[in-house]
Amino acid sequence: MSTAAAQQTLDSRIPDGPIDQKWTQCKNEMKLVAPNNKRKFDIIVVGTGLAGASAAASLAELGYNVKAFCYQDSPRRAHSIAAQGGINAAKNYPNDGDSVYRLFYDTVKGGDFRAREANVYRLAEVSNNIIDQCAAQGVPFAREYGGMLDNRSFGG
Repeated sequence: MSTAAAQQTLDSRIPDGPIDQKWTQCKNEMKLVAPNNKRKFDIIVVGTGLAGASAAASLAELGYNVKAFCYQDSPRRAHSIAAQGGINAAKNYPNDGDSVYRLFYDTVKGGDFRAREANVYRLAEVSNNIIDQCAAQGVPFAREYGGMLDNRSFGG
């Protein structure tokens, strides 16, 4: 296979530019769907874990027709329920040394440097918002006695 054919076959469609601006630029340049056309599209979401369920709920709130599918006997039996270690996010707590870059580096390193770095950086950027969105959509996270999310630091 020639290099050009391999490049076309393996195109990940990651935008060009510096790693910390790739997806921000892409998001600002995207074409939007006209409000009248939202009901013309059926969006299929496969999986009803945290990612699938929150994506389906968010798209439905925006006015799209959403069909969510899972292979379990109930959508509430998705694997996210078993995630006792919690969810990683860059919450930027004081005196914790937490940052977007730290989460980015830890995720890339944990994936044996095989991840697409621009995508991991974007995930690290929005991780704090994802936690807040899931909490607002009713995900039953562990909480402290005062009602705040129960957070803990990992790693060393």
